[in-house]
Amino acid sequence: MQELTHYINGQHVKGTSGRFSDVFNPATGEVQAKCPLASVEEMDQAVRAAMAAQPAWAATNPQRRARVMMEFVRLLNRDMDKLAEALSREHGKTFPDAKGDIQRGLEVVEYCVGAPQLLKGEFTDSAGPGIDIYSMRQPLGVTAGITPFNFPAMIPMWMFAPALACGNAFILKPSERDPSVPLMLAELMEEAGLPKGILQVVNGDKVAVDAILDHEVIQSIGFVGSTPIAQYIYGRGCSNGKRVQCFGGAKNHMIIMPDADMDQAADALIGAGYGAAGERCMAISVAVPVGDETADRLIEKLVPRIEKLKVGPYTAGNDVDYGPVVTGEAKKRILGLIDSGIAQGATLVVDGRDFKLQGYEDGFFVGPHLFDHVTPDMDIYTQEIFGPVLSTVRAGSYEEALKLAMDHEYGNGTAIFTRDGDAARDFAARVNVGMVGINVPIPVPLAYHTFGGWKKSGFGDLNQHGPDSFKFYTRTKTVTSRWPSGIKEGGEFNFKAMD
Repeated sequence: MQELTHYINGQHVKGTSGRFSDVFNPATGEVQAKCPLASVEEMDQAVRAAMAAQPAWAATNPQRRARVMMEFVRLLNRDMDKLAEALSREHGKTFPDAKGDIQRGLEVVEYCVGAPQLLKGEFTDSAGPGIDIYSMRQPLGVTAGITPFNFPAMIPMWMFAPALACGNAFILKPSERDPSVPLMLAELMEEAGLPKGILQVVNGDKVAVDAILDHEVIQSIGFVGSTPIAQYIYGRGCSNGKRVQCFGGAKNHMIIMPDADMDQAADALIGAGYGAAGERCMAISVAVPVGDETADRLIEKLVPRIEKLKVGPYTAGNDVDYGPVVTGEAKKRILGLIDSGIAQGATLVVDGRDFKLQGYEDGFFVGPHLFDHVTPDMDIYTQEIFGPVLSTVRAGSYEEALKLAMDHEYGNGTAIFTRDGDAARDFAARVNVGMVGINVPIPVPLAYHTFGGWKKSGFGDLNQHGPDSFKFYTRTKTVTSRWPSGIKEGGEFNFKAMD
């Protein structure tokens, strides 16, 4: 049985707490490794090492820091398959999907190569008589991130790449369910030229999280996960005087107007609803067709596509559509919500409850499900399922469809499929959701824009990656300067009379 480590001050360090978490192979259900769960003392060891190393890194000019990012990009491309295989083995997602996970993180690293430009301050000449005013963006010091299981490469890079480019040290507490890739990323960063102690990985559970929240040295915290934990981290972190950004749950609606290309809409729902087994915070889990005729046409298009989905382990080839969910507990919760949907009156159009994969009977596979006639009071509508389950809520009008998305407590992402530019423009302007797609089912912005939800999907003033990340990981210092006059006249070589 493999025993994983922490990565502290440039070295793999065995856990000393005596506590471990099982790391499963989701396809087989077998435990493949043990992940150490850090104590408060182990977290403090990493923070102290970061605190000692950070001043020299902050004093390194931004262009040299950017060169480390450039080399890291090269190494990520070199090791792409190796990283993707490790990711698939622990998470369960398909190999192409795992490579996409790494690629979307790599794109943020590429954006951070522009740190010299992004860190430039402002200058006002002659703000007053002989007075100049200028601002500087300076690093916070030691920063930290707590990342989820569903994107074990992308989200850590979304956090640590801008933090490091700004001159901070970073403590990463990844998910204990799939911790190998974060450890590999830390090694690659140091191979790229990052000094020891600047990026460290400390595995753990709530003990490690609370140690981050309460440590007086840590200046900022990033988090992605469920909304209840996001609220807890945001509240406790802010009360301890830290800068905090937290991103929580989601229930993303896709509105399908009567004029939409129904084949395009159905294809989009298949990828957005069932890709990665639905374990994405940007997954479309609610289809909202406008009008019964639209709904009937949509269901007719969806059913044969769903029935053709290939579910299997990542080792079965690149034509697998999605793999298992991450744990047995996750599978049990998803099936429980499906049963509740049936009990509360929804119509189960595609039933995947009896799905079994020969040779992988103990794996955490969940077959695809499609519900129709879902209503807003049902658990499958109010709760984030995080599984391969698509719910159809029929709306009588555009305004009713818009209201569904606006009234839900989550506001991460949403989409509308239509040929009507006026309807699309109105939807984008009015909907109270942070990321909007127009004929795009998963509207994740590119690296040079920012990612973030509204309502109970996001807590904090600044979003992830893009320009907001450089604001989040720096403080602005403003300097007002005036120099005494007269010196510029130069020296005098004649004797002056005594006064």
